[in-house]
Amino acid sequence: MDEVKKIVSDIKKGAFKPIYFLMGEEPYYIDKITEFIESNVLSEEEKGFNQMVLYGKDVSVEDIVANAKRYPMMAERQVVIVKEAQHLTRTIDKLESYASNPQPTTVLVFCYKYKTLDKRKKVTKTLAKNGLVFESKKLPEYKVADWIRKVLAGSGYQIHPKAAEMLVEFLGNDLGRISNELEKLKLVVPKEQPITPEAVETNIGISKDFNNFELKSAISERDAQKAFRIINYFVQNPKDNPLVVTIGTLANFFIQLLNYHSLSDKSRENVAGVLRVNPFFVKEFANAARHYPMKKVSYAIDTLRDIDVRGKGVNNQSATQGDLLKEMLVKLMY
Repeated sequence: MDEVKKIVSDIKKGAFKPIYFLMGEEPYYIDKITEFIESNVLSEEEKGFNQMVLYGKDVSVEDIVANAKRYPMMAERQVVIVKEAQHLTRTIDKLESYASNPQPTTVLVFCYKYKTLDKRKKVTKTLAKNGLVFESKKLPEYKVADWIRKVLAGSGYQIHPKAAEMLVEFLGNDLGRISNELEKLKLVVPKEQPITPEAVETNIGISKDFNNFELKSAISERDAQKAFRIINYFVQNPKDNPLVVTIGTLANFFIQLLNYHSLSDKSRENVAGVLRVNPFFVKEFANAARHYPMKKVSYAIDTLRDIDVRGKGVNNQSATQGDLLKEMLVKLMY
């Protein structure tokens, strides 16, 4: 994210803001910026007297302001970090007075996770005017594989497209969890080698053969034998393979395939851009389109919608998740 890079770059240059209000649904960037400030604003010798961490559930806005107004001891500035600041939601407006005239020798950081301030409020406008307000938004799932590639490239690693998709399929768009798993992979995979699906399977515990990614691939190729093997694995391991996730993955695929059929320009670059997929996977849509013309794609989407509703207990008296998976596969393949 360019905004994060700009914040980090300014801090490296010594261009500090008196207040950093870090908020939003995605905690990953909030944590990263906070960790960078913790590590880089003060020297190790200065931190003992001039860096403190407070917790929103344990302090009031008045307590925070009192600490922020202190003068640093034997240093140019102090750092005050307020973690779990979302617990101060009801009283955060009280911060407006301090934000209008912040202490220039204090770097005050708020970690306001999973929530955002109302941008129309005076306190938000004042924080933005005299400090920095950063909103960390959830990354759409279709962008996560590319994010994984860029994060790894930044430290000199490469990853196979299928391996990246396996991580997304297993971890969704939880960047914190994904980052932790990437750190594990970097410990065991040499830089000169790309991270492969086999490496993900061995070290992360995600099966490279029995997952929704492979099920989607088998269905797109009308490989019934492979698809039924995967479904049987899902039936035997229902907790690790919930029906709702499988339905969501397949529904998204068939919606993309419907869009593929409607494209007049089916060049690799255009398809990748419109469908928001890695160019590596464009061939899969071209193959699937031969097996599933428009009429069959529409039928597949209707089938998945029906299975989803029944899986949630509507008009379903006795069918188990396994029964619904097998019924779904029969209807999609035949």
